[in-house]
Amino acid sequence: MNTLGRTLIGTAALGVAAVGYAAGIERRHWTLRNVTLPVLAPGSRPIRVLHVSDLHMTPNQRSKQEWVAALDALEPDLVVNTGDNLAHHQAVPAALRALGPLLDRPGVFVFGSNDYYAPKPKNPARYLLPVRRTKRIHGVPLPWRDLRAALTERGWLDLTHQRRSFRVGGQLVVAAGVDDPHLRRDRYDDIEGRPDPRARLSLGVTHSPEPRVLDRFADDGYDLVLAGHTHGGQLRVPFYGALVTNCELDRSRARGASRWGAHTWLHVSAGLGTSPYAPVRFACPPEASLLTLVPRPREAGSGPVPAKPTAGFRAGGGMG
Repeated sequence: MNTLGRTLIGTAALGVAAVGYAAGIERRHWTLRNVTLPVLAPGSRPIRVLHVSDLHMTPNQRSKQEWVAALDALEPDLVVNTGDNLAHHQAVPAALRALGPLLDRPGVFVFGSNDYYAPKPKNPARYLLPVRRTKRIHGVPLPWRDLRAALTERGWLDLTHQRRSFRVGGQLVVAAGVDDPHLRRDRYDDIEGRPDPRARLSLGVTHSPEPRVLDRFADDGYDLVLAGHTHGGQLRVPFYGALVTNCELDRSRARGASRWGAHTWLHVSAGLGTSPYAPVRFACPPEASLLTLVPRPREAGSGPVPAKPTAGFRAGGGMG
């Protein structure tokens, strides 16, 4: 066999191995991201926030359900769910099994497109096109109302176009959210305005981190905005990062924490699931995030906070 033949065979074998790893191993490599962010009012006590997003649950994903349920052992002070919980019309019980223990803790949520509509097969090349050039393709409606009823009955707050005030560990928190900007269902005007200045934390919540929405939260002076949707790029190239974000957000912010403006922090979760029609992840394991929120420096009001988030990873759970 000549050199060219051996090269082609080797390249093909490498490609098959990469696909096998992405589909069979990494997409079940459940991972916890730990981040510390200086966003609280000076003098506040730390608040531990568990950020869960993009479960894309189907009924038989037992490993994912067990791993998410086990996150309750982290004893978060607040749970934030940024949507896309469902990927099947019978997945509400499975999603509730995953979130079950966490529903006994304070929690807030908004929904994403895959709470409202089931995924459909799509040409993977569509994801490489700019979002503005693609046409939305919706599947059949999903039972999001059943999921909403179950979450609110357990005490979680639906932030869809709502601003809510509540206490976490005795400290006042103001949170506001919008419906999914990816579907252009957001109506920020419903929640516009500066949050209560007495709050130790002002929190914005959205499924898709569209810059037009992030700008509104930042202009109103929110301390932190949480989002999901991007899957961290889902497929990442070493030393390059995410290929796409599936929204208008730039690739460098596809996952993790960054500054948005002078005052606001943004955290984007890479999420825990994939579409059933694209069940692969590469260099981007499925994740939940434990955010330890600490007071910002007292001088931070005059400019950007110099501190950077610290991130670490811990994998656990089964591989089934």
